[in-house]
Amino acid sequence: MPRAGKPKKRSLTIRWEELTAFDFPKAVEQAEGVCVLPIGSIEFHGLHLPMGTDMMIVWEIATRAAQREYAVVFPPYYLGQVHDTKHRPGCVAIAPELLMPVLQEVCSEISRNGFEKILIVNGHGGNTNWLNFFCESQLAKGLDYVVYQALETWYPSASVAPQIAALFKTGHGGHADELEASYIMAMRPELVQLEHAGKENGGSQGRMRHLEEDFLTAVSWYADFPNAYMGDARPATRKLGEAAVEWSRDQLARMIREVKTDKVAPRLQKEFFARVEAGKAKPTQRRRP
Repeated sequence: MPRAGKPKKRSLTIRWEELTAFDFPKAVEQAEGVCVLPIGSIEFHGLHLPMGTDMMIVWEIATRAAQREYAVVFPPYYLGQVHDTKHRPGCVAIAPELLMPVLQEVCSEISRNGFEKILIVNGHGGNTNWLNFFCESQLAKGLDYVVYQALETWYPSASVAPQIAALFKTGHGGHADELEASYIMAMRPELVQLEHAGKENGGSQGRMRHLEEDFLTAVSWYADFPNAYMGDARPATRKLGEAAVEWSRDQLARMIREVKTDKVAPRLQKEFFARVEAGKAKPTQRRRP
């Protein structure tokens, strides 16, 4: 009988939920302690795109990037800040007072499972201010892990990705627009109903122009885009989407590499917490009479 060949070496999945308990420690080691946490939302994306568009885009990019530069990717995190789209069907908006502690608990659990660095990648514009504050709030108490937030350089714009801009016919937008529709056409074309893209107006209505640009209110975005549609998706193409996917994947893979090799942020965070502890006021000892 012929000898049985050696079993093929099985590569580790990058998806947290697919790892077995046997493989999990190996995955943490291979990832060099880096976990990628993609955050999106569930909200109205015009009449033509699925509710999970933001999450689908960022999670797909994160998984492709992690396959190129190994890291473990946390399961899709849909709990985003979407209160300004609650007037349209399908939106799931979590109470503001829950957003921060729930995400903090998730990060703490990621750390408890062995990861020392957490890279948050945001796919929803409405999360930006909240996540900026979340990142800054990591100094509120001593932590033994570092949270990195990938800024939007992973997402193509005319200034950072002229080769993508050349395919971007409308050249503007931001929500359920040509670029987002193109992404989904490249990833899940069966979910796109582009024939509905022109049924509502995605242009700015400028209903707060009397205040110029010196103010922000809760209804500022709604005032401009009451249809929760920003841009024009009709020129979307799979070609633009595929080019954007590849570009975004490469940018995020580079960012994962940078987080892996970074020794400065962990050192400075440890130094900061040590100085906070050292600077605490000591109780004054009272002399006995």
